[in-house]
Formats: sequence, structure tokens, C-alpha cells
Amino acid sequence: MANTKYVFVTGGVSSSLGKGIIAASLAKLLQARGYRVTIQKLDPYINVDPGTLNPYEHGECYVTDDGAETDLDLGHYERFLNTPTSQANNVTTGRIYQSVIEKERRGEFLGKTVQVVPHITNEIKDRIQILGKSGDYDIVITEIGGTVGDIESLPYIEAVRQLKWELGDANALVIHLTLIPYLSAAGELKTKPTQHSVKTLMESGIKADVLVCRTEHELSDDLRRKLALFCNVRQEAVIESIDASTIYDVPNLMLEEGLDKVVLKQLVLRDDNVPNLEKWNDFLKRHKNPKHEVTIGLIGKYVELQDSYKSILEAFIHAGAENEVKVNVVSIHSEYIDDTTIKEKIAHLDGVLVAPGFGERGIEGKIKAVQFARENKLPFFGICLGMQMAVIEYSRNVLGLKEACSVEVDANAKHPVIDLMEEQKNITEMGGTMRLGAWDCQLVEGSKVFEAYDKALITERHRHRYEYNNSYKEQLEKAGLRTTGINPKTGLVEIVELKDHPWFVGVQYHPEYKSTVANPHPLFIAFIKAAVTYSKSDKSAKVSQG
Repeated sequence: MANTKYVFVTGGVSSSLGKGIIAASLAKLLQARGYRVTIQKLDPYINVDPGTLNPYEHGECYVTDDGAETDLDLGHYERFLNTPTSQANNVTTGRIYQSVIEKERRGEFLGKTVQVVPHITNEIKDRIQILGKSGDYDIVITEIGGTVGDIESLPYIEAVRQLKWELGDANALVIHLTLIPYLSAAGELKTKPTQHSVKTLMESGIKADVLVCRTEHELSDDLRRKLALFCNVRQEAVIESIDASTIYDVPNLMLEEGLDKVVLKQLVLRDDNVPNLEKWNDFLKRHKNPKHEVTIGLIGKYVELQDSYKSILEAFIHAGAENEVKVNVVSIHSEYIDDTTIKEKIAHLDGVLVAPGFGERGIEGKIKAVQFARENKLPFFGICLGMQMAVIEYSRNVLGLKEACSVEVDANAKHPVIDLMEEQKNITEMGGTMRLGAWDCQLVEGSKVFEAYDKALITERHRHRYEYNNSYKEQLEKAGLRTTGINPKTGLVEIVELKDHPWFVGVQYHPEYKSTVANPHPLFIAFIKAAVTYSKSDKSAKVSQG
């Protein structure tokens, strides 16, 4: 293919309509037809990246192999397409302006007055086309964050207008995702919000080529004709996006609506081959027809917002389908776990995952949860901070180091079993300065993790500042906390586990980032398998702690 084609996904009426899921679903269909596809996200906030954002503000921060801290939508892209993303797949206003200002300071604009148009818009256009010019993709789908009409989105909308004009209608199109609300008092769907949203888009010089309409009720032919007429799109390009029981149904729903065919027709690309969704539908079949059920406690401190642990929740879905198990996840706030509540909150569970996080809030509750899981042989999975809590718990309650702690919580800890990484000690800035991205890990044969991965050398993604303190490694191993994964380059401990426990594993990295529909993560698969075994046993006989 000579030219890369570009698809832009904008949103109107309301936020949280699911632009990322629509973009990922379209990409999945195009990929299933044999096209090389990638997706990028343009975020209008001024943060350089979401790395310094509180999870309550923007959900989880997703990390790519090349160490980029990105928007959580990139997780959807990877989970649907099973292909890795990179720094180029997520662009923020902060990064755009930072780049332009740095160029101005270097004198690259030759004394010109630096303006939003053309300098900011040119930078946006360059970023949009980086992936397209790589030669690796036939189609690049670009999701524009925010809602049409927002002040912060205007430079992106203008850049899209310019690109559409420069590339031509056969090389670029705009999909506008909008809302068709249902007024129960009137008993009907209303198109006026969509009409106004499309009008706002047209005021910026952009005509929507495809309308994807989020709705709770089916769109009638009359309503589709009305939308097509008033919004200046072809009727076949009015696509219904009805509420689905799972996001993984959306590609099939978009296939039924013909979204991929409409896009391929306008981009003058072949659409005569049938999408191969065999593996995708096999996953859906197993996901929707489980043979067993388990309940897992997700112990965290951002549990009020589900998006804070989005990748973990999706990894449970993937692993559940692989095991033909329905995974019920119970969110438990670690701040509210203590000696009086621990049994009530955890004893009925089939497994416990202690989640990642930063700061000292809720730390003691996480340690209590680890102790309960260890003493009662309850399957345990600790990720990043969760792994560190397992090391602290074991140091205190088995090794006898009652004042063991992490220097993140107590800078003057008597026994800093979790310490600040050496290269982090002189860092003063927060953004993009952690240990980030893909790192190797050598596994110990005969361990639970080696059995799960079925290989000796793995590569996993990291996002942390603090590490297992190797000064305590010998003591902890003698006491029974095995080191079963080590970074071969740095010698740092990546994985700990207990030998005399059904399944007790803590990992310093984030396995959830690499779990996809096509490749569920092996540790999540093994953890859910252990939870199934535990659920079938006599739990009441095992739970001894009051």
C-alpha cells in the first residue's frame, strides 16, 4: 500500500461514551481483515503525561515497553490488537507545547512569532503522522480526547481539519461518537444533542463522515434517516452503538452495523474479505459460559474508581476465560482493614490480590491482608507495592524484625527491607523518573512462576521507585521467603514466593499491562487456577485467624 490511511475519532455531547473502545473495535475488525493497524490517543490536558496524575483524576497510568507513562486507553488498544504500543501512541498538550517551546528556545523558528496556528497545529500533525510514516501500518486510527467544543481540544480539531484537507477524502475520515439520550417521560430517543454536536464540529470546519451513536435503545430506520439528513452523513454511515454486556462484544456489534465496511469504502480499500474473528469469538464463548466461579479480593486504596485498576480487572477477565471461570472481583479498601475487620472482609474469598500504589495511606491494611493470606493458605498475588508489602509482612512476623518497613513510608526505618533505588536518590523531579518500561527477569526452575511462564527468561514492564533491599535477602530466604526471579543486569529481586503455600507470589513488575485477549497473562492464569482449587476445598477448616 502506497499511502497510510488515517481515521480520526472525535466525541460529542458527553465524556465517557467509549471512544477508546470504538477505536479499538474498529481496529480489531480492520486487523481481522488483514490490515496493519495501530491506534494513538491525543490527550488535551497540559500534563506532559499522566504519570503524576492521581488515579482518582484519570484512572490508571498505563506503561508501554519503551517506558512511556500513558493514558489507560492504550491498554484497550493492546488488549484488543495484541500488539505493543509506544511513546508515539500517546500525545498530550503538555508534550506538544513543551516540544514547541524547546524548538523556539533553540531558534528553530528563525525569529517568527510562535502561534497556535501554525506552530502548535504543525506539531500535532507531525505527531499524528509519525506512526503512519514508519511504513509499519496501513491504517492509523487517532482518538481525540475530550469532547468537541472544549477549549482545550480546539488545536487538535484544527489540526485534523488541516490534515483532512492535505491528505484528501480518500486518505482520511472522521468518525464522530455521540449520544442519543432516551427520555423516559417522553418515551423516545432524542437526536437534538447529536445535531448540535455535529454542528459544533462543522463550525470548526470538519464534516463527520461516520456517526457512531451510543444508545440504550435500538435506532429505528426513521431515526437513522433523520440523523443522516440533519447531520449530513450517508444513512449507512449512521452506526448504532448499543449498550453491551461486555466491551469485548463491541467488535462483533460494529461488524453487524458495518462500521468497518463504511470506513474501508471511503478510504478506497478492499472490503471483500471476511474478518477472521475465530479466536476472538472463542474467547467470548469461554468468557460467557464459565464452568466455575471464584471470588477474588482486590485490596487497594483507589478502589472507589474502577479505572484505577483497569488493567488488573481486564487481566482477570482474560485469565477467567482461559480457565473457563467467572471471576468476581470484590474491591476492598485497605484503609478499612484492621484486626477487627480482617476476617469479615477476607475469610470468604478464594484469593487475594494486593494492588500497586504509592504513598503510606492504607499500607498497614495491605500488610494485614498479606498476613491473613499467608497464614490461612489463601492464594495470594502481590503486584509492585503488593509484593513489597509481602516482604515487609514476612520480615515483621516471621523473621522477627518488628520495625521492618519501606523507606517510602518511614524514611528512617530501622529495617528498610524495601529501599529507594540507588539511582533514584538524587532525583528531585517526579514525572518520568521512575524505573519504567520493559526489563528482563531470570526465573528459578522449580518455582511457581517458572511453572506458570514455562521459560527461564521473561520480560515485564515496571513502574516504581523502591526495591527489595538485597541486604536482607539472605535472612529472608533462610526464613522461607524464596527469591524466584532476579533482574540479570542489576541483581535486583523481581519475584518472591513461598514454597509451603498453595500459591503465594509477589512480583515487583506489572504483569497486568501485558495481558491481552489473545495472550492472557500466565501469572493471572495460574493465580485463578489456584483460586479454583482453593474454592473447591474446605475453606472453613483452613481459616484459623480471628
